[in-house]
Amino acid sequence: MPIVGGCSEPKVQEPIRSFDAVTEPSSRIRYPPTGYPELLLPNGEKRVVRSVLNIKKPMMFGDYVWDEVGTPAGLTWVRIDLGHQTLSVFRAGHEIGTTVILYGTDGKPTPTGIFPVLFKARTHRSTLYDAQMPFMLRLTEDGVAIHASNVREGSATHGCIGVPLAFAKLLYGQMRRGDQVVIV
Repeated sequence: MPIVGGCSEPKVQEPIRSFDAVTEPSSRIRYPPTGYPELLLPNGEKRVVRSVLNIKKPMMFGDYVWDEVGTPAGLTWVRIDLGHQTLSVFRAGHEIGTTVILYGTDGKPTPTGIFPVLFKARTHRSTLYDAQMPFMLRLTEDGVAIHASNVREGSATHGCIGVPLAFAKLLYGQMRRGDQVVIV
């Protein structure tokens, strides 16, 4: 059974723009008439998507879906789509989780590219921003990470990817050092 939820963790970001519905189901990965869809990575590599989560309503700030039941073991990776403000987790080509995200502001943008998970910490406190960053997955040497945030309308990060607390915990349990995070 899929896990669907919201969040109530403390705010660790600054205000930006607003949206009515962040992600419409029609903006998700679409299947071609024959075969499986392929996601193009920044390095030109293509990744086949064998299945996606069945999301029937728009996802709002704080929403997430997680369903790994019956998904085989295999390559686990994350795709972050800044344009659609979403993060998707794939295992063995199957989407097992997705959520609406926060990302960096114009002054502190989120970098794009392919990043390995460099370091993991269940509890982390940023000394630069004096903020808790639970279930942190560090992506860059200068501190960009995926971590739990209060994902709500009008908020942003200083370059990190903010996800709901419960989703961050699930993601933390799936990802290992060296696993890839693709940001487009």
